[in-house]
Order: sequence, then structure tokens, then C-alpha cells
Amino acid sequence: MGLYGLIFVIFVGLIFLSRWINILNEYERAVVFRLGRLIDRVKGPGLVLIFWPIDRMVKISMRTVVHDVPSQDVITKDNVSVKVNAVVYFRVVDPAKAVVEVENYLFATSQMAQTTLRSVLGQAELDELLSEREKLNDQLQSIIDAHTDPWGVKVSSVEVKHVDLPQEMQRAMAKQAEAEREKRAKIIHAEGELQASRALAEAAEAISQNPTTLQLRYLQTLTEIAAEQNSTILFPIPIDMMSAFMESTKRAGQP
Repeated sequence: MGLYGLIFVIFVGLIFLSRWINILNEYERAVVFRLGRLIDRVKGPGLVLIFWPIDRMVKISMRTVVHDVPSQDVITKDNVSVKVNAVVYFRVVDPAKAVVEVENYLFATSQMAQTTLRSVLGQAELDELLSEREKLNDQLQSIIDAHTDPWGVKVSSVEVKHVDLPQEMQRAMAKQAEAEREKRAKIIHAEGELQASRALAEAAEAISQNPTTLQLRYLQTLTEIAAEQNSTILFPIPIDMMSAFMESTKRAGQP
């Protein structure tokens, strides 16, 4: 064998070694096919030997995928047209199924999430969509996970991100919220007036049972008024006090 033949053999050997020796990261697994048939054991991570061209390897990432579901047009149960988008968190738990059972598990999971989002939210009313989002998230996660389980994909969470309402619906909801706030304000004001009237009635009853308390309250009120500066105060004097004063004056004037 000449020099060129030796170089050729070394070159071919390096090509085979580069295809045989594979290093997989901690989050990667290798699904190996030997002559087109699936090998039972999934390989990795670390050093993986693949006897190419007899064996063929497909790398699968085991990390969680965060997929942003595009905005979907949804007509709710009460016939309101909204745009809804969501986020789906999923990961491969069975690499062999993710390769064998579905052509592209990423695309398939994305399409399943979009169709499920439209069907599930279409069965809910607008108020439920806005106020019971956690319940709908759990329902979406359960349905999507059941469909992707045969593909070796586990859907861990689904979160509805944003609900885009039409302008007329936003104005109607704003008016409804304003009316609700006015109603609560009036109810609180009426309850305050009722409590104040009850307190005044109890105070009046307590004062009426003790005339001395009434006079002390009268003097306290005069003191509070007198504390104001730059003010002139006119207040009536009870007739019985004036009568007593006039009688004392007459007696003083008699010889």
C-alpha cells in the first residue's frame, strides 16, 4: 500500500470515528435505529458509540419547551368575539415515542394547543374567561396532556396570557364597573347614615334621662364655638333663667 492509500485509509477511518463517537449533553438523549429498527435502550448522556452506517441516531432534548401559542380568534358561549393567546410548557419524557409515534412533536403539540384553546374557551362565557382563568388553565392542561401522552410528551402547564376584547365590549364593561362602584358607594353611605342616626338616637335618649348631662353638653358646645376666632356668637338664654334673674332684681330694688 502506497502513501496515498495509507492517507486515504486514515481519512476514511477518521470519518467513521467521527460518526461513531458522539458526546451528548446532560439534557440530551439518543434514539438509535439499527438497520431501520428501533433499539430498545435510549442512550445518553455522555459518550455514545454509534456504528454508522448500520446505526442511525436521533437526538432529543429533554428540557422544558416554552411555546407561545399564537393569538386565536375565539367566540365565547355568550357570542362575544375575543382574541386569546397562551403559553404552553411541555417536555419530552419518552424520547423513543417522541421520534416513532409522531413526525414532529414540537409542531404537533403546537397545533394541538391551538385547537384545544379554541374549543375549550369557546365553551366558556366571557365572565368565566376573565374571572376563572385558573380553572380554564387546568382544563386546557389536562386535555392537551391527554392527547400528547402517546407521543411521549408531558404538558406541565398551560397559561392564558391575554384576552383582547372588542372596543365596544371594553366600553360596556367600563360603564358596568362604574355603575357597580356607584352602587357600592351609595350603599356604604346609606349604611353610615343609618349607623349615625342610631348613635344619635341612643345619645339623645341617654341625655334626656339626665338634665344635668344636657346642660353640660350645652356648655361644652358653647366652649367649642367660643374657641373659634373672629366670630360673633348669638345664643338664646332659657326663659326660666331670665325669670329667676328678673325676680332677684325686683327683690333687690324693694325697700
